Amino acid sequence: MTQTAVQSWSLGLTLHLVLAVALHQGFATVAPPTVAPTTAAPHKDPSSPERGNYVVSNNGTVCLLASMGLQLNISFSSLSQNKTVQEVVNIQPNATNSSGSCKSDIATLRLTTDAQKTNLTFSFTLNTTSNKYHLSSVSLSAAWPDMKDPVSVRNNSLDYLRGSLGFSYMCREKQTLDVVQTVSINIVQVQVQPFGLTGSQFGAAEECQLDEDDMLIPIIVGAALAGLVVIVLLAYLIGRKRSHAGYQTI
Repeated sequence: MTQTAVQSWSLGLTLHLVLAVALHQGFATVAPPTVAPTTAAPHKDPSSPERGNYVVSNNGTVCLLASMGLQLNISFSSLSQNKTVQEVVNIQPNATNSSGSCKSDIATLRLTTDAQKTNLTFSFTLNTTSNKYHLSSVSLSAAWPDMKDPVSVRNNSLDYLRGSLGFSYMCREKQTLDVVQTVSINIVQVQVQPFGLTGSQFGAAEECQLDEDDMLIPIIVGAALAGLVVIVLLAYLIGRKRSHAGYQTI
């Protein structure tokens, strides 16, 4: 194989690797939820929500820890515009009261904001057989000034934020929790542990698939580039050796 052929082959291999990485990233990206057409008016999304720290105690013992930024996405009938609008509102941690309760297999975090007249409740369920937990229920009630009618929704069949007993669930990437068709919750920089706490600190973190995929991409790209350097170097050495061989004295 000539030096030019080896270099062409190495370039083609690299392009295939880069294409494979791009396809992997495309498939790993979470598709946005399908939403039925509405008459929602355009709106401007607020900045990324501030991360809040929330604690639930049971008889003086911390039983649930959560650290996350929350953003509500709600469609409702507007009084001022006389039509359906869609608003995205950040939960402000410094204006939010947290409470909740803990049982052996159910843990609840309630967030209340007086200024926004919003009550948001997360319920986690523990499977005592597999020692796995997940966010199983979310309820939301909101009575914002421009709402023609208060919004009150609940979904008891969710399966988000899955973790293991004694470990915390962590995800740096933004996730969208679909509650009902008209309500979803954007959650960012989340770390939560509803069961198996020892003291007031998070247990070892189990990272979400989104974070693992983001870490995998640069590793694959780096490996591809390193492989390209090795192949080009070998092609150069082989070509140089053959060139010297051609000038040997007979």
